[in-house]
Amino acid sequence: MAWLRSLVAAPSKWRQRSGNERLMFVEAFALLGLARFMILVVPFKTLARSLGSHMNESRFSASESDVRTARMVGQTVRSAANNTPWKSVCLPQAVVGQWMLKRRNIPGTVYLGVMRNAVNTDKLAAHAWLRCGKTILTGADGHRQFTVVSTFSTDRADLTKAAPSLL
Repeated sequence: MAWLRSLVAAPSKWRQRSGNERLMFVEAFALLGLARFMILVVPFKTLARSLGSHMNESRFSASESDVRTARMVGQTVRSAANNTPWKSVCLPQAVVGQWMLKRRNIPGTVYLGVMRNAVNTDKLAAHAWLRCGKTILTGADGHRQFTVVSTFSTDRADLTKAAPSLL
């Protein structure tokens, strides 16, 4: 029902967006569908290659313009995720945010973390989040409770020497 309510409110929200915001929203929405498909169908190691260098982190300093653009990417990904008819939880959001940062030549790091499930301590809970500079763009809620088990990052050197790819 929440999706139906957001669909009813969508035209008014859409009109309030600038042309660039609309394009970025459509990009995020389409990429969330692709990410969801890849997470369900493609082996994770294949998906991981699109995220950057394994077990590395991007710098914690970033230019003001990169941070501004990265925040817009994060906001757009979260907004698009709230409007998909499929589940767009933390992992697809972090993946899509990283893809969008890469397309804009902005370094970022995807974090994958785990913690013991509070209800059933025999099980683990997982979470993913994306950081650019010192800013958490997606998955900020509760990320500090998780133990980082893997990271994927891009930095300026990776972005400038990377071969052209689908993303």
